[in-house]
Amino acid sequence: MARDSVTAPLPGRALHPPPAVPAARRRDLARLAPVAAAYALVQLLLAVPGTGLGWDETVYVSQVARDAPAAFFSAPRARGISWLAAPVAAYTSSVLALRVHLALLSAAALLLALWVWRRLLPVPVLALAGLLFAGLWPTLTYGPQAMPNLWVAFAALTAVGCSLRAAADRRDLRALAGAGVAVAFAALMRPADAFWLVLPLVCAALAVPGRRRPALPAVLAAGALAGWAPWLVEAQLDHGGVPARLHRAAEIQGGIGWHPAFGDHLRALAGRTLCRPCDVPWDQPVTGLWWLALPLLTAGGLAAAYRTGLLRPVLAATAAGLSLAAPYLLMVGYAAPRFLLPAYALLALPAALCLARLLRATRGRPAARGLLCLALAGHLALQLLLTAEVADRSRAARTAFAAVAAELHRQGVRPPCVVSGVEAVRVAYRAGCASRQVYGGHDGSISAAGLAALAARQPAAVLVAGGAAAPPWARGWRPHPLPGLPGERPWRAYLAPSARPAG
Repeated sequence: MARDSVTAPLPGRALHPPPAVPAARRRDLARLAPVAAAYALVQLLLAVPGTGLGWDETVYVSQVARDAPAAFFSAPRARGISWLAAPVAAYTSSVLALRVHLALLSAAALLLALWVWRRLLPVPVLALAGLLFAGLWPTLTYGPQAMPNLWVAFAALTAVGCSLRAAADRRDLRALAGAGVAVAFAALMRPADAFWLVLPLVCAALAVPGRRRPALPAVLAAGALAGWAPWLVEAQLDHGGVPARLHRAAEIQGGIGWHPAFGDHLRALAGRTLCRPCDVPWDQPVTGLWWLALPLLTAGGLAAAYRTGLLRPVLAATAAGLSLAAPYLLMVGYAAPRFLLPAYALLALPAALCLARLLRATRGRPAARGLLCLALAGHLALQLLLTAEVADRSRAARTAFAAVAAELHRQGVRPPCVVSGVEAVRVAYRAGCASRQVYGGHDGSISAAGLAALAARQPAAVLVAGGAAAPPWARGWRPHPLPGLPGERPWRAYLAPSARPAG
């Protein structure tokens, strides 16, 4: 067996070795590229075909869409993911085209993030870390989706790796620039996450006198500020200032405070993309076993790193991962698996190192090694099943929203038009209408009087679930039954007089 395989001894590596020769680069690429290619392939087979846009996705995509008005953009959101989707969304309304675009980009981003680390950790360990992270159902599900969290994960992995290389070698200007660009990218996607990413990196750069690089903290801070700039400007122009926007963003999150949510995140791993409120029973514990094992694998990876001279990069990845996880585990009172994707990307490094040491320790013990490989294969198979299950729900929802939009068209709600009420964002996007919600909720963008005046000029509908009554300002509008989402009671639309049925 080759000495540099994943089960070989993991000797310490200098953080600034001589530049790799072309043959070494090709060998490293041959080990990492298959992980990224497999990640793209599984997305294209399981998570792309026939899936529809989620509610948050619709908000982001509508900002740059060619054929639909922009949905209300609430205080916590940032524009980065909309700009990432723009090269496709601005030219076609095809969800398939958008999905393929993002799936291929996410695979390339995974390869780039792992490539940055090749001078810091053994490449076979990086390949295993990539497999562990890319094999999670949230990573597979959100790869082709227009959602920001996964992109923060790739940016965080890149930023930590570039920061370590820049701190170790003053001549590595590409790593220094890469750290700033990666932090800026994270801030464009999710400004708050960028803060929790930069915090441990700056502290580490300032706390190690022997390797201190004065430029690194400045570059990290400049990158964060550059990424935050659009959000800050928008806060001043549209939200009454930065403090007001931060306050409103906290309100929409249900308040930021002491809200330990470990159990919520554990239950959400059963395939729930959002668990709010997360009062469901933990009836599929097998889906959370890997999550319970992750702290043990991380601790084992740190111990292995200490013994092999790799402690500094592994400790940096662990610290940054824990920093990114802390606000979602401790301060937000609900769970969504996508929130922890940046932490999973970084913690995959110590976990992979631990698994590599276990594989080495089981050399010559086929039963033990077979059991370890079987556990890993079972974990990955379960993640694929959950990915397929989430995709199936998305396909069913897409069909349901298409049926609702088609019925509204038949009833005279055609562009230019406006939709309000339950799931207005997704229905309006499918129908080519604007979505407007009356003040009161976190998507409130118009007054009741303003919506009634708008409905007098263009076709309008307010959607209610089940047997709910129309809001007071729409009680004189024409009721019409609509199909609901799978497993839900049928909806009802109240149609403004300006909406006249076809024919």
